[in-house]
Amino acid sequence: RRVHGQVHGENKMATYGKSEYWEERYQREPEPVDWYQPFKTVGPIITSYIEKTHKILNIGCGNSPMSEEMYRLEYTNIMNIDISPTVIKQMQDRAKDEFNFMKYQVMDVKKMDFKAGSFDAVLDKGTLDTILCGEKSADNSKMVVNEIYRVLAPAGVYICISYGLPHNREEYFKSEEWKWSLKIEKIPKPTTNPRVQTKEEPKDPKDFHYMYI
Repeated sequence: RRVHGQVHGENKMATYGKSEYWEERYQREPEPVDWYQPFKTVGPIITSYIEKTHKILNIGCGNSPMSEEMYRLEYTNIMNIDISPTVIKQMQDRAKDEFNFMKYQVMDVKKMDFKAGSFDAVLDKGTLDTILCGEKSADNSKMVVNEIYRVLAPAGVYICISYGLPHNREEYFKSEEWKWSLKIEKIPKPTTNPRVQTKEEPKDPKDFHYMYI
C-alpha cells in the first residue's frame, strides 16, 4: 500500500474538497492508500485513548487499511463512512471474510444519520483537511465538527490527524458550544527518500503531522 502526505499546489488541493474527485479517484485507483501516516506510527497514540469495547466512527475512511489493522487488534466495533459509493463498495467487499463485523456506509460527514451520543470515539485521518480544501470551507468545517460533537458520547474522544500546523487548526476545535479539552501530539512525516535515514527529530514544524485529540 502507499502512504500519501500533503499535496502542494492550490488547484490540486482545491479538488480534494470535491466529492466528484474522490469518486473518480477510487474508480481509477482501488488499491489501499494510507494518508499521512501508517497505522504503526499513529496506532499507539490512538489506542491509548480508545478501548476495545468502544463504539468507533471512522469518518472519510477511503480505502485506508487503518480500520482493518485496528480490527486485528480486537477493536471490532467500527463504523466506517465515506461520501464515495465506489470506495464503500470496495471496502465492503474487502471486509467480507476477515473483517466480517466491520461496517461501512455511504454518508456525508456534514450531515450524518446517527443519533446523538452514538459513538465513544471518532477518528479522522485527513477528512477535515479535505473539507478545508474545498469551497465554503469555513462553513463546511464548522458543520463537520458540529456533527462530530453531536454524535460523540459525553465522555467521547475525537482524534483528528492533520498536516495543519497548530496555529492553523486549533481554532476549529474551540467553541463555547463544545466542552472539549485539546491535546496535540506530533509525529515526524515519513521520508519519501529511502536513502535518508536519521534518528534526529525534525526541527521545522512543517516536517510533522499533528494529532488533535
